[in-house]
Amino acid sequence: MAEQKTKPHSGDVDAYLAQIEDPTRRADSRELLAMMADVSGHEPVLWGTMVGFGQYHYRYASGHEWDAFRIGFAPRKGDISLYLLGSDAPDGEPQASLLARLGKHKAGKSCLYVKRLADIDHAVLRELTVHAYARMQKAYPE
Repeated sequence: MAEQKTKPHSGDVDAYLAQIEDPTRRADSRELLAMMADVSGHEPVLWGTMVGFGQYHYRYASGHEWDAFRIGFAPRKGDISLYLLGSDAPDGEPQASLLARLGKHKAGKSCLYVKRLADIDHAVLRELTVHAYARMQKAYPE
């Protein structure tokens, strides 16, 4: 079985964010850090170049196992990747409805991509984050 490459490590999250060259990207990352810590109740942890909150363990039917963070983000050069997407939120409000109200973004299977937080509705982002964390708690109770 292959060894998991992206693992939590003891790197300094504040130092990691401080080295972001673009001041807007750095400020956006600090805002995401505070919001995700508040929503999750977890301290941020570096997982490679991603900032994660909480952790869970999952196992595929094949027996392959992984550890991952419950919610998180990565301040990439082009976009900020937000790890929040998945199946519909547990309270029944579809993510599609929230995404329609979010503002300028791109969405993948499990990631949401934004250029800058100024392009999106912060209240909707927080709602998406709350739903994502609740979904993870339901699927993988702590």
